[in-house]
Parts: sequence; structure tokens; C-alpha cells
Amino acid sequence: MATIMAFAAGTAFAEDSTDVIKIPTHNWSSQIVGAHIVGKLLEKGGAKVEYVSADSQVVYTALCEGDVSLVHEVWEGAFGVAFQKVVKEGCVVDAATHDAKTREEWWYPTYVEEACPGLPAWEALNACADKFATAETAPKGRFLGGPVDWLKHDSERVEALGMNFEVVNAGSSAALWAELESAFKRKEPIVLFNWTPNFVEALYDGKFVEFPAFDPQCKDDPAWGSNKELTYDCGNPKDGYLKIAAWKEFPTKWPKAYAILQKINFSNMDIAVQAKLADIDNMEPDQAADKWLADNEGRWKTWLGSAS
Repeated sequence: MATIMAFAAGTAFAEDSTDVIKIPTHNWSSQIVGAHIVGKLLEKGGAKVEYVSADSQVVYTALCEGDVSLVHEVWEGAFGVAFQKVVKEGCVVDAATHDAKTREEWWYPTYVEEACPGLPAWEALNACADKFATAETAPKGRFLGGPVDWLKHDSERVEALGMNFEVVNAGSSAALWAELESAFKRKEPIVLFNWTPNFVEALYDGKFVEFPAFDPQCKDDPAWGSNKELTYDCGNPKDGYLKIAAWKEFPTKWPKAYAILQKINFSNMDIAVQAKLADIDNMEPDQAADKWLADNEGRWKTWLGSAS
């Protein structure tokens, strides 16, 4: 009887389930294009795929509950805490790590250094905060953050470091780039949220602001750092990971698809190109994914292996 049960357990998922694999899309271009690339690769392996719009923070709860099947862009700086939490709970699997190294931080065009000497040090930025003031924030400087659901803790950092800035959140990544383009044309001081890999670094010369070096204790232990009463008195990780997360049932429910998922590996250039195809070339996600796949056929065929 035990032998029969073992055989059944070993063969129950020899073939992938016909259930749909649900892939979330968020509110930045590289993620949306990349989601379609991942989806198309899984479809080439025989899977059925559906794309679902999902909040980039709440998605980890949805992943834990199996309401979405995977997250292919887990940025350490933005989502590391939420990701590690569900991994520790055992409901999410750390499926793979991309070659891409990430950084998410306050950023400014290089010409801003003329108006604010001493940059990229954050203390210099704070000293000339008035140069970044707007009618909305005066006399404080404005930091243009990403959408609120990216959860970057910018307001906590401003308070912890005693910065003379007010955080104003853009509604989308497109809104960030529109503001940057406008300021760049007029050579007006601007400091905003940016990240790498991203297409922006190919269009604008700029630098990240250098805050106190990141330490995991910074976000949890008020005693760490210069402010002994508040957390987030530091910058973000400089060489953060970019991971692929999967629902705990994924490996046994879709073993063939999971084998493909574990081999998918994006570089910094891949992520930047995926963003460019949407934001600069104005391609729709499906079209952009097809373009990337056509340009990288030799690589992704090795990811599919026998499934192709």
C-alpha cells in the first residue's frame, strides 16, 4: 500500500496542471513588459497564462494565498521586507535570482550640482533645499517620489535625517519621467525617485544621492544610525537583488513551468531595454515582449530546454 501511495505521489504532477498560471502586472514599464515575456515563455512550455493587475505590495499576500502564481521582479529595496516575510512563513518560494543588480534611490540630473555644490552627499542636498522648493512645498524642498504603493519610506527618511524636504508622490512612473523631462529642458533643480536598471540612465546624465550606507538594522532598530529614536536614517541597498518568487504550490502543480521559471534570468540591460520598449518606443506590452523575444531567441531557448 505504501509503495502504491508513493508511486501516486510521485506521478500526480508528472504533467503540469491545466489550471491557469496567474501573472501580476504592476505600475512600471519594465515589470509589465517582463511579465508578458515570462508569460509567453511559459506558454511556449505548454502552460495557460493570465495577466492580472495587482498592487506591488499587496501582491505578496496574494502570492501567499495562491491568488497569483508568481512575481518575476522582486526588487530588494522596495519589496525585500514583504518578500522575506512570506518566504519565512513558508507560503512563497524563492525561485531564482536574476543577474541584474538593482538600486533605488533619490536621484538628480548632473546640472543640479551647479545650483547645489557638495552633491551627491545628502547633507549638501539638505543645505540647499530651498532650490528645490515649489509653490506646493515652499519653503521646503520637494522630493518627487514614486507612487505611494512602491512604499519607499521617503517620508520616514526625511523625518529621521531632519531634512528640510517634503515628499510628493507621483501617480505613476510616466508622471516621474514627464516631470524630469520638463525640468531638464529648463535646467531647473529637481530631485526625484529613480532606479537602475532603467532606461533613464541612457537619456539623462545624473547621479544618486548618497545617504548613510544601508544596513538591515536601519529599518528595524531605532538605536542604529545617527538618529537614536527613529528608523530609516539610511539610504537604500546599492547592489540589491532582483528575484523571482513563486507560490509554494507552483513547483508541484506546474513542474515543467517551474523548471522554465527557475532558468529565466534578466540582466541590467534586459530590464533597461524592456522599459525602453514601452516608455521610449511606445510599444504595447505584448508587442514589446515579442520584440524582446525576437532579439534574444538564443538565450530563452536554452531556458526552455526540452520544453521548446
